[in-house]
Amino acid sequence: MSRTVLLVRHTEVAKRWHGRCYGVSDAGLSRHGDAHAQALVPELARWRPDHVVHSGLRRSTQLAAAVSRTAGCTVTADPNWRERDFGGWEGRSWHTIYRESGNAMDGMIDTPGSFRPGGGETTAELAARAVAALANLPPGRTLVVAHGGTIAAVLGGRGALPVPAWLALVPAYGGTVEIAA
Repeated sequence: MSRTVLLVRHTEVAKRWHGRCYGVSDAGLSRHGDAHAQALVPELARWRPDHVVHSGLRRSTQLAAAVSRTAGCTVTADPNWRERDFGGWEGRSWHTIYRESGNAMDGMIDTPGSFRPGGGETTAELAARAVAALANLPPGRTLVVAHGGTIAAVLGGRGALPVPAWLALVPAYGGTVEIAA
């Protein structure tokens, strides 16, 4: 049986997280993000998923649960769909990280196999984890509520695109990308 996947980026995070590094941190949604998620539910349910999967982080869980209830299908948490682990950078402002490390954060793009932002996960590790999560989805139509970096890693990793091109693959909050897997 074939597999079709609708990748959905979570909606806007709480204002206190704006300008901060929040990869695996469990940031909730802003009021706008909550309203946006509620507005997306009917549209996403019309896609008729057989399964809904989410990362387990609050910013993905709410939308996934609502879509699965509306569509009448199962929902599963899979931590392999989480955003990149930024280690010691988690929760800190991007400005502070830059002030302390200068251009070091460019290592995520320039040296994707070895640079560990904040001691966390390399870009190559993120891509391997995300592509493996995609391969482990069940057959049928699966809607995945995930994160911008994870979605870009799936698309870029599967397409063998150079890492600098991945930034253009990050969907907007609430954005979707349908792929055959």
